[in-house]
Amino acid sequence: MPRTDSPPPRTGNSEVEVLRGFLDYLRSSIAAKVDSAPEPQVRTAGVPSGTNLLGLLNHLTSVERAMFLGDRVADWQATFRAAPEDSAADVVARYREAVDCANEVLDGCSDLGAPVPRPRSDRPAPSIRWALSHMIEETGRHAGHADILRELIDGTTGR
Repeated sequence: MPRTDSPPPRTGNSEVEVLRGFLDYLRSSIAAKVDSAPEPQVRTAGVPSGTNLLGLLNHLTSVERAMFLGDRVADWQATFRAAPEDSAADVVARYREAVDCANEVLDGCSDLGAPVPRPRSDRPAPSIRWALSHMIEETGRHAGHADILRELIDGTTGR
């Protein structure tokens, strides 16, 4: 299968441009891995832990919404499972919507040391710098999982 790889982004020189550029790059990469994956393999566990492509993106949707929008998650393990009636297109659309909402929040943030402006008062919000760094780590980790799962499904490689 031909490789459809794209290199990491060439972003601006500021810290925020670099962080957001890499996060958006990873977000696009994992959404693309799931978006074109065939049914039912997109929801079929590729490893004994039960991890599957649709579950990974469903989880990342929850992480984006919790980190930047203040959503509460009672059971993080449950976020790794998409509903049986959810198609890949449904999960990808929800993920992209969560990313768009998160980016709207981030667009209003100029100080990376300031807390993420989210409507949760039960615990202090992390700094925007920490939240962006964590989301790069979280999305990158699961994008790597998605790379392997997608290759096992149909041989597709690349970002």
